[in-house]
Amino acid sequence: MLTVTTVNVNGLRAAARKGYPEWLAATEAQVVCLQEVRAEESQLPEEIREPAGWHPYYAPAAAKGRAGVALLLRQKPESVRVGFGVPEFADSGRYLEADLPGLTVASLYLPSGEVGTERQEEKERFMAAFLPYLRELREKAAANGREVLVCGDWNIAHREADLKNWRANRTKAGFLPEERDWLSRVLGPEGGYTDVVRALHPDQDGPYSWWSYRGRAFDNDAGWRIDYQIATAGLARRCLRASVERAATHAERWSDHAPVTAVYDS
Repeated sequence: MLTVTTVNVNGLRAAARKGYPEWLAATEAQVVCLQEVRAEESQLPEEIREPAGWHPYYAPAAAKGRAGVALLLRQKPESVRVGFGVPEFADSGRYLEADLPGLTVASLYLPSGEVGTERQEEKERFMAAFLPYLRELREKAAANGREVLVCGDWNIAHREADLKNWRANRTKAGFLPEERDWLSRVLGPEGGYTDVVRALHPDQDGPYSWWSYRGRAFDNDAGWRIDYQIATAGLARRCLRASVERAATHAERWSDHAPVTAVYDS
């Protein structure tokens, strides 16, 4: 079995003070994908930077205190790559991939955007460049008998079932028609990928993976499902189960996101 977890830690140094180390020590995952690390390796305590039993790899953002992704692997990878070949996003701390036997796994932090601002324009440029890369990655993997798994915070709720208050968010970044259409292209014939959680839970609202710290969003389960494991078809068919590791109480959360974990028959 191959167990993979993805989680936006909302600042790894902050998460380290709230329960992340205990969670990591208890996980059975062989691959952990982190987003929004918000720190360079030198800024992390040694026990967080290089946890026992893991091979850690980091892609920090050039902009200090922003973004940043990481991969923690039980097995030393064959190779590791930062970015997806587009100069604008080369040092943005948003994409990191590694080759394991028969599998390329990646940690993604897609820009969140904000309607009417440069942040949304950045998100649109990222999406426009990233889809062709995903397609090329899938095609190269297929030619070599490999699979691809892109995990992370995609910052788009794909369907109405993917956020609680969808009616109130139809004009907000993360649920715009053009963003949802783009994700449909990723998950359709053009991209050729599968949302493994939705494939296993086709009729369920959620399961949500992010809840605002404001108000009682977590207690009322008024969340968004924006953290995905997106796999090529062969790997998706081997996904046995997938779930969101939602904290039992608001006080026990160590991020505003929850880990999304999937188990694959290897």
